[in-house]
Parts: sequence; structure tokens; C-alpha cells
Amino acid sequence: MPDAAPQRSDALKNREVILQVAHDAFAESAGASLNSIAKRAGVGPGTLYRHFPTREALILEVHRHDMGRLVDSVPEVLATRAPLDALRQWFTTLAGYVRIKHGLGEALHSAAAQEVVSASWPPVTAAVGQLLDACERAGEVRPGIDPIDVIMLMSCLWRTPDSPDGSAQADRLMELAIDGFRP
Repeated sequence: MPDAAPQRSDALKNREVILQVAHDAFAESAGASLNSIAKRAGVGPGTLYRHFPTREALILEVHRHDMGRLVDSVPEVLATRAPLDALRQWFTTLAGYVRIKHGLGEALHSAAAQEVVSASWPPVTAAVGQLLDACERAGEVRPGIDPIDVIMLMSCLWRTPDSPDGSAQADRLMELAIDGFRP
């Protein structure tokens, strides 16, 4: 009887590939089909459906996965960038993820979806707190800024159009907000 460990490793690899491909597919088109995602991921539809039995399940797991990766990226971003640049990069990435989520519209309005989205905010708030603490220690922002206030203020970033003009507008809005954080 073959060892089950390699199969489990393959299943985990398939799952990760499906999540990345689904993230990219949903970024391109909110209407991306599960069959097209399976094909792009190089797996059969049965493999995709075994991991994610419904479109909503896949969308919610992509959201959870994206938010988890983003939260987990804070130490690396802070290690490779000055604190204020880390904050900028992190919020630009967050805005991209949330823009995808908004593009999925109705798929994220169920009770299960609201539960997943709500569960992602405490870790996101804690990550923003880490970024702000680093900026504060570097003297780049004034002390005592509330991470939730920053998230609310920065929410304008994911409301800008997904276009070069929208990106330029998001950069301007971010700089206006950052100017308000300075000591």
C-alpha cells in the first residue's frame, strides 16, 4: 500500500496552486468560471470541487488566504523597507485585495461570507498596528494613532478605479492621509 504522505503533499500543493490561480482569475474577471480556474491551475474539475465544492467556498478561501498572506507579510515588509514605505506598500496590496473582493459583489454577501470577512479584520487591524508602531518608533508618524481609524481612512484606496488614473489617485489619497499622520 503506498504511503499517504506524498498524496497529502500533492493535495496541499494543488490547493495552493488553485488559490493563486483563482486569485489571479478573479482579479481579471469576477465572472471567472470554476472550470477555467481548474484548467489554468492544471487540475481536473474534480480536484477543484473536492477542495472547494462551491464557487462561494473558493471565493471565501481566496479572500481568507489573501488576508492571511498579507497579515503574515508585515515582518518581511518591515525588514526590507523603511517603516513608512512598508506602510505604503502594505496598504497598496490591501487595496488590491479588497478591490478584487468588491468586484465579486453578490458572492460576498451571504452570512458565511460576512463571517469570513469579519474574521479577517482583527488580524488586519493588528498588522496595521505593527506598521504604525514601526513608523512611530522611526519618528515618521505621531504617537497614538488608532489602527482602525487608519483602516477607515485608507478605505478610500480600494474605492479608486482599477486603472492608471485610479492608481495615481490612490497614491495621492494615500499621501494626503500619511501627511495627516505625521508628527
